[in-house]
Amino acid sequence: MSATRNPQEPSSAAERVGAAPKKNDKKDDGGPDFRTLLHAWLESHRYSLVDSLRRLGKQPIGSFFTCLVMAIALSLPMGLSLLLNNVERLGGSWQRAAQISLFMQLDASDAEGEQLRAQIAEMADVAESEWISREQALAEFQQQSGLGEALKELPQNPLPGVILVTPKEVDKAGLEALRLRLAELPKVQQAQLDLLWVERLSAILKLGERFVFGLTLLLVMALLLVIGNTIRLHIENRRTEIEVIKLVGGTDSYVRRPFLYMGALYGLGAGLLAWAVLAFGLDWLNGAVVRLAGLYGSDFALGGVPLADGLSLLLGALLLGYIGAWLAVARHLNELAPK
Repeated sequence: MSATRNPQEPSSAAERVGAAPKKNDKKDDGGPDFRTLLHAWLESHRYSLVDSLRRLGKQPIGSFFTCLVMAIALSLPMGLSLLLNNVERLGGSWQRAAQISLFMQLDASDAEGEQLRAQIAEMADVAESEWISREQALAEFQQQSGLGEALKELPQNPLPGVILVTPKEVDKAGLEALRLRLAELPKVQQAQLDLLWVERLSAILKLGERFVFGLTLLLVMALLLVIGNTIRLHIENRRTEIEVIKLVGGTDSYVRRPFLYMGALYGLGAGLLAWAVLAFGLDWLNGAVVRLAGLYGSDFALGGVPLADGLSLLLGALLLGYIGAWLAVARHLNELAPK
């Protein structure tokens, strides 16, 4: 007959030597918690990024020239767009370019002209108005025409006073309606509106914008081909490694991740190089533009690359690299299955 166990006696050897009793924790039955999964996910991305940087660093010359080709393709449409913006700025504001000139009657006094100018300035669709007296108009004409001595022989001043009206918005129908309304004002002999050269410049700029848009589409497709072909070469160099990874249970996302980082890095490098090329090119071209503008008595100068445009260029280049890499890997992923 066996002896009865004392209920105060430890039930195991571990408890008898003073070890903490084992807890029956059933929370681990559901697998790893969210924090562990997040840490593993971040660690996987960090490893993929470091691995991509290391592989690009092993081929610095090839990586640089790939980024340089992409940078040249990126800088062409952006550079043309910046030049178009500078041409539009050179043409002056559209409101001032579409001024309406009101030629007054010869018997209109300066007081009447100034009073009418103030009345026109209060109109809702007028940005500003300026009165030019007969004496001021004659002085400007003598200075600009070079006929100062001949004009002094005239018995009286033949030039009328003028009111220059600057509209708030440039709309052909609205400007024509405003011109007809101003022509009916008292003491106004003629209301003149010259929009022909403004329309021509606008048509040229719109043509340039369409050309830049079409060129951008072509170069974007070329960039996708370049980055796709580059990533395809990297895939072929690592074919055996990828087949082994898939053989031991590696997922498609795990295989794809390093190449996506590599494409994004190519895009980022190309964006930085394109920004540098544009900044240097505009600065180099600006010297000749300033000298040419100085010959015409203008202080016009080319603007640099705005910060917003530069950041957009970087983001667009990074996305192009990512998308090109994703398309290349998606195309070849089925071929990488172990045989």
